[in-house]
Amino acid sequence: MKSNLSRREFVSRSAVLPFAAKAALAAQDDTALPIIDTHMHLFDKTRPEGAPYPPSVPGGGEPRQGMISLPNRYKAIVTPLGVVGAIVVEASPRLEDNQWTLDQAANAPVIVGYVGRLDPGDPAFGANLSRFRQNKLFLGTRQGRLELGLDKPDYVANLALLANAGCSLDVDTPRHGGSDPEVVVKLLDKVPSLRIVMDHLPDVPFPAFFPDSASRNNYVAHLRELGKRPQVYIKLSEVVHKSGEKVSTDLAMYKDWLDELWSIFGEDRVMFGSDWPQSETQEFNSYPNVIKVARSYVQTKGPEAMDKVFWKNSVKQYRWIKRDPNQRQS
Repeated sequence: MKSNLSRREFVSRSAVLPFAAKAALAAQDDTALPIIDTHMHLFDKTRPEGAPYPPSVPGGGEPRQGMISLPNRYKAIVTPLGVVGAIVVEASPRLEDNQWTLDQAANAPVIVGYVGRLDPGDPAFGANLSRFRQNKLFLGTRQGRLELGLDKPDYVANLALLANAGCSLDVDTPRHGGSDPEVVVKLLDKVPSLRIVMDHLPDVPFPAFFPDSASRNNYVAHLRELGKRPQVYIKLSEVVHKSGEKVSTDLAMYKDWLDELWSIFGEDRVMFGSDWPQSETQEFNSYPNVIKVARSYVQTKGPEAMDKVFWKNSVKQYRWIKRDPNQRQS
């Protein structure tokens, strides 16, 4: 696979993606679900002001995900797979990129919600939250390195504002610039009403995440503490990884860690997320394999778990906006 696609090649390859998705769907023997993808990204690095995400490849070439990720391309890929709606999660730290993403979503009913990026350490956090919360698609914010602010009263007060506004907080793993579960436990001790979504936990052991068994045990112990907090949900995102030069769709490769996560959070607090198009750093046209592994795992838990993980749980946690008749909320 080339690590640097020309725009012409990118567009050409994008055009055939729905056919690959149809083939992947046909290979799955399962009742159609009104799937809500709780984690995908929008960006356009060709804008005059550019975009800080995704990073360019060394030497200034195009990122493997391409230069543009907009709702129309996403919808063409996911519709044959049964995905009827998606929540955008902001990857850019620039304040006005929140508005840009909301503008892209305005005329795209496939987008049912948006997790923005507002810094709780910013004195203008309250004003910014009030501004963006006026848009019904704005559901919450994403934040990394929470440990840098938890000892600051204003920072904690801003996170309390987030909770009081009915918004949620997305938290990444440390591998993605986020915080350890231990930090999230401390946050919830300070702001117990805050709804938390833990992103990309399936990615934790790949590659080896823990330097020793003691650090792994500490990580899992605090995950189990979070499992006791009913307002903490996790995403079944970043679920596939390479084995050698190819992405593996062998469920056995992932099952042990997924079982451990499932034992902590159960079918009521796990949500599907694709991390598209970030998943294309693993392989171009990644979506069919991402959803295949996620579905293969949850199918082992039964039809009720499938409903919960692939759409019902997202309604409870994110409180997203129905914009299309195919999007079910009950």
